[in-house]
Amino acid sequence: MEELTYEEKFIIEKLKEHEGKIKYDKLIKVCENKFWGMRLILKKLKEKGIIDYEGTIVGLSEEITLIKDL
Repeated sequence: MEELTYEEKFIIEKLKEHEGKIKYDKLIKVCENKFWGMRLILKKLKEKGIIDYEGTIVGLSEEITLIKDL
């Protein structure tokens, strides 16, 4: 498996802190001063099978779920 970026690791850690589930709008607030491009990072994590959410693009009210702990 390819190495995870700082941003990907950060999101995974925040999911772990919230028992593996967090709403997208809450995650935005947690990460707002850390980095940009949240949707793209989430899309990459979903493609890697690490997280899951409804649809192909995460919406503000969507719940993001950690499905693979690294």
